[in-house]
Amino acid sequence: MANSWQDVRYGLRVLAKSPGFTFTALLSLALGIGATTAVYSVIYGALINPYPYVGADRMIKVLTEDSAGASKSVSLTGWQVQELRKAKSVESVLAQANWELPTTGSDLPEDVRAVFFTANASSHFGVPALLGRGLLPSDAPDGQDPQPAVVLSFSFWQRHFGGNPEVLGKTLGLAHKNYTIVGVLPRRFAWTLADVYLPLKVTNDPSRPFWVSSVKLKAGVGLDVAEAELQPLLEQFAKETPKHFPQTFRVHVEKLIHQHDSNFEHTLYALFGAVAMLLFIGCANVSILLLARGTARQHELAVRAAVGATRSRIFRQLLTESLVLSLGGVAVGIVLAYGTLAMIVKWLPQSSYPHEAAIQINVPILCFSVGLALVTGLAFGLSPALQLSRRDASQITQSSIRMIGGGLRAKRTHTMLIAGQIAVTLLLLTAAGAAMEGFLRLMHTELGYDPRNTMVVGIPLHENAYITWEERAAYLSQLRQKVAAIPGVVSAAISTMATPPANGMDEPVEILGRPSLEEKQVRLNPVSLEYFSLLSIPFTHGRLWDEIETMRGARLAVINETMSRKFWPNGDALGSAIRMPELKEDPYRFAAPGSDQWLQIVGIVADAKNDGLAKPVIPALYVPYTIFLDTYIHILVHTHGSPLSALHAVRTQVYSLNSDQQIEGQTFTLEELITRQEEWQQGHLATILFGGFSLLALGLALVGLYSVLSYSVAQRTREFGVRMALGAQRKDVLRTVFASATVSVGAGVLGGMFLSLLFATTVTKWTEVSSRNPMITIIAALLLVGASTLACLSPACRASRIDPLAALRCD
Repeated sequence: MANSWQDVRYGLRVLAKSPGFTFTALLSLALGIGATTAVYSVIYGALINPYPYVGADRMIKVLTEDSAGASKSVSLTGWQVQELRKAKSVESVLAQANWELPTTGSDLPEDVRAVFFTANASSHFGVPALLGRGLLPSDAPDGQDPQPAVVLSFSFWQRHFGGNPEVLGKTLGLAHKNYTIVGVLPRRFAWTLADVYLPLKVTNDPSRPFWVSSVKLKAGVGLDVAEAELQPLLEQFAKETPKHFPQTFRVHVEKLIHQHDSNFEHTLYALFGAVAMLLFIGCANVSILLLARGTARQHELAVRAAVGATRSRIFRQLLTESLVLSLGGVAVGIVLAYGTLAMIVKWLPQSSYPHEAAIQINVPILCFSVGLALVTGLAFGLSPALQLSRRDASQITQSSIRMIGGGLRAKRTHTMLIAGQIAVTLLLLTAAGAAMEGFLRLMHTELGYDPRNTMVVGIPLHENAYITWEERAAYLSQLRQKVAAIPGVVSAAISTMATPPANGMDEPVEILGRPSLEEKQVRLNPVSLEYFSLLSIPFTHGRLWDEIETMRGARLAVINETMSRKFWPNGDALGSAIRMPELKEDPYRFAAPGSDQWLQIVGIVADAKNDGLAKPVIPALYVPYTIFLDTYIHILVHTHGSPLSALHAVRTQVYSLNSDQQIEGQTFTLEELITRQEEWQQGHLATILFGGFSLLALGLALVGLYSVLSYSVAQRTREFGVRMALGAQRKDVLRTVFASATVSVGAGVLGGMFLSLLFATTVTKWTEVSSRNPMITIIAALLLVGASTLACLSPACRASRIDPLAALRCD
């Protein structure tokens, strides 16, 4: 033990005498360990194992895909839900209904998101409550009214009750009805981001459908088997309730765990590839440093062996030094892993992965990274002892260390490692350049509308509020007028589902005089007449409906230029008639009289982004918002100054019309909605992380190159002295040093270009930007060559300033 502690202290002193070497080696290991562990931890937590639900890998969503390729969730009657549960491939079926409910009975009413579950919710999810219990079958007996029981989400419990553990048994007033709190769910239970969960009354009323939000398959049942069994069953349901299904459809099932955004998945795996390369560069750097340092210490170790040190003693000393260095890098790497993980999570697009995900350090990948770092440190740290065992100590002590250091094997190893680092760095720089180019292009996308000084205020209409078309239309019209009259507000418009840059509801349409079997898919946008002027979307042809036409639900429509060009290439769209055969009234959506009849196209407007920032504009159909009055609407508010400064006044006006109505909890400006788009956030994430990791890789590669040249110059001091004594000029020495780096750098650049071409398709798929742009690769290569030149400059200048007499005396 005493000898071991002595070895540790000696190792620390040796490392302290070479602070540049020690710092570089520690940083190289730490960066590779930290970045790799952090990015894979995000992948595991967000993509591989994001859900806390029992059997989450067997949970599916049942969709119907119509002839135009549009997918919709399935809504069934109570009897149909029971029949679906009897399917051979199905273990459990969960149906639900979502509502916004106001808290009542308190001084500060709050709008809460409520989910009504069927009675099997607790067994379906299999997640035990944090406090109390979940919903039970006894809370919603068949054919009876549900019990007034409520289960709180963790966030609502914290926000509304301050996390009070004595909350069980207390009463919560929702929409003037009192519910008894029977449980609190754990933090990770975030199904549909609800605040409260209540029992659902299931009836067999064919006009009252229930959303089938989750189906759990039996163990071992494949998706193709489930689709084959559900197809005839849902076709039978469609005959019973044709209003709930498309005219023709194909059943498609989708695993819960695969419902996150695929582009986000590609971005994360691309980042993992980048940090894996960074880990390789870090380990290669440590290998280069340890090999060069070990070569320089051959003479020292030979002398120690000559004066009596056993090879086992030397081996143990080098082992201790390598462990101290590697464990130091591991310790710093673990700290960096936690810091990097927190940074990445902060930048993740929140809508691209499940809210249930618990992203934390993944221990297996941390152990792998740590193990790789330890193996690298030990393998190359012990190389001097291995070389010493292959050579006679007296031979080493009688020869020049610098001549030994210039051995062919060492040079070849250094050249290969440096070339590999340069090649991988160029690949990372090319990917970072592609991501940066794509993000800049996204930032300069032509929107087609003006988002400045405008906010979107969501207003959910509560159950049993404004239960006729006339009441709801009058309420919304009064609300828009009161908001528009607020001081500082320039204009206000109603948008049921038309808030850009991703807006509208996909609907198949029929055009009068054309075969109905033709597939025509458009984006339906119910809006008020102020919508276009508020967003500065210009009219190109025709007119808009007026207020009188709005209030009677006139069957008029306006289309965008894309729809006009696609369906009326001859420019004869005005006056044409169009209708939406599958948009039907239900208990929650009220339709104006005659809304299922033909709509006349009276105007054409310029294109505005409606399918996100990166995708082209989709054919859009705008109709008066009164044609279809849903339970959730947006009010767009355009102001002179900051729009959020008028939020309190808007809330006041909503409350003044109906004290039970509140605005949605989160309110965003249209400019904020742009930055919250998945493609914007993914581009931002890829640009920052790819750019950061590639610059780190560049820095590490240059450090490796600098270290090799510095040791090479030190080892060749006598050679350079002889050359200069024989008449060589400084420029000749400079040329010699740069020539020694040209092979490794040149091979690395060529290898990097080859890798960039080889992985161009993968980079394009994962960054959604073509990396085949030759200018990106050329600029990255020039940057790499220029930086490598700077890294070589200092060792080369040092070699050219060698004093020949001092060099000849050096041994």
